[in-house]
Amino acid sequence: MNNSRELALDSDIDSKALGARLRDARKASAFTQEAAAAHLGVARTTVVAIEKGDRRAQPHEIVQLGSLYRRSVNELLRPGAPVLPFAVQLRATIPNDEAVSQAIEVPTWEFQRLCEDYHELERISAAPMPMNYPLERRWAGTLPETAGEDLAQRERLRLGLGDGPIPNLRLLLEQDVGLRVFYLELSRDVAAMFSYDSQLGGCIAVNSKEPYERRRQSLAHEYGHFLSSRHRAEVIVLHQYRRLPEHERLANAFARSFLVPADGVSRRVNEIKAAKGGKFTYADICTLAYYYAVSVESFTRRLEDLKLVSGGAWERLKASGFKVGEARELLGIATPAIVDSLLPPRYVFLALQCYRDAQLTESQLAQFLRVDRVEARRIVQEVRGVANGTADENGTSGSLNAIIE
Repeated sequence: MNNSRELALDSDIDSKALGARLRDARKASAFTQEAAAAHLGVARTTVVAIEKGDRRAQPHEIVQLGSLYRRSVNELLRPGAPVLPFAVQLRATIPNDEAVSQAIEVPTWEFQRLCEDYHELERISAAPMPMNYPLERRWAGTLPETAGEDLAQRERLRLGLGDGPIPNLRLLLEQDVGLRVFYLELSRDVAAMFSYDSQLGGCIAVNSKEPYERRRQSLAHEYGHFLSSRHRAEVIVLHQYRRLPEHERLANAFARSFLVPADGVSRRVNEIKAAKGGKFTYADICTLAYYYAVSVESFTRRLEDLKLVSGGAWERLKASGFKVGEARELLGIATPAIVDSLLPPRYVFLALQCYRDAQLTESQLAQFLRVDRVEARRIVQEVRGVANGTADENGTSGSLNAIIE
C-alpha cells in the first residue's frame, strides 16, 4: 500500500488501532497535535478524534501523516492491536529525574518501534520468536543478593551453561531464551532499558556508547529483571539511587553470578594458586577478567564477595595507580573493542529473507534495516556475493545460501 487509491480498497482497518499507531508515531517524531493538524489542513480536534479512533482517517490523511512522521503506510496499517507505549512504562521507573526522562523519550519510542518491526518481520515470514521463558521467580522473604545468586545458578543450569564464561551473551539470550536485544545510543546517564509486552515478549535496549564489558553487565542486569519481575519495566540510570532498591540489588547480584559463576571462578583461582605455590597476582586477575569478559573492577569485587581475595583489594589496586589498559598491554591481552550492532542477527536475517521472497520492497527493506536504499542495495549485493562464492576472502563463501540466492 503506497498510495491513497490502494488504501481506499481496504475497508478492514480498525480505526482505534490505526489512531493509536498514528498517535504513537506522532509522539515518537516529537510533533504536536497542532503541527499534525496544520500539515493536514484540519482543526486540532480532528486529529484528536482520529487518534482516539472516533473519526476514521481518510486514505490521503494516512499517507500525509505517514510522510510527516517518517513512517511507511504499511507500518501504520499493521494488523493487530498496537503495543502499550514503552515510553509511559519506562518513564515511571526513573527516580525523580525529569532531565533523564526527557533524554530517553525519543530513544524509547525508537526502541519500541524496533521491537514491533522485529515482530512484524516474524509475522511476514511466519517465523515467530521461540520464547523459552521460565516462570518468574518469587523471592519475597529472601535477601535480594541471595535470591539473585540462586536465580543465576538456576538459569545457568536451565540453559546448560556449566560454570564457564558466556562468549556471546546477546546471541544466547536471543536464540536460547527468545529476548529482543538492541544496542541504541542512549543518554550517558542510562545504561539500559527493559520492557515486557505480551505480544513482543522481553525486550532490552543497551547503551551502545558504553564499553564492551559494561554492555554485557547491563544486559545481564536487565535479564535479571526479566526473570524476577517480568511485568515491571526498568531503566538502569547511573548514579541515581542513594540507596539501591531491593529489585536493583537482586538484578546486580544476578548479573555478577550469571557472568562470573562462583563454582567456576573458585575452581580456576584455586588451580592458579596450586600451580604457583599459593600465589595469586593482579596479573592473574586481569587474565581471568578477560576470560570472563567482565571489567577488572567488576571481577575483583566478585572475588572479594566470594572471599577469594581479601576485602578492599580493588580500592588498594586503584590507590596504587594501577592502569588496566597498561596492564593488559604488558600481558598481551587485547582490550575488547567489539562494537555491538543496532540490530540482532536474527532480525537482519529475517529482513533479508523477506526481501528475497519478495515480501518486502527495497524501500521497505531499507526502513527495516534503518539504512537508506543505496546501503540496503549494497547489503543485498554483498550477501548475494557471499552466497554465490564471489566474496571468499574470509572463507565464508556459501554459508549464507539460506538468505539470498
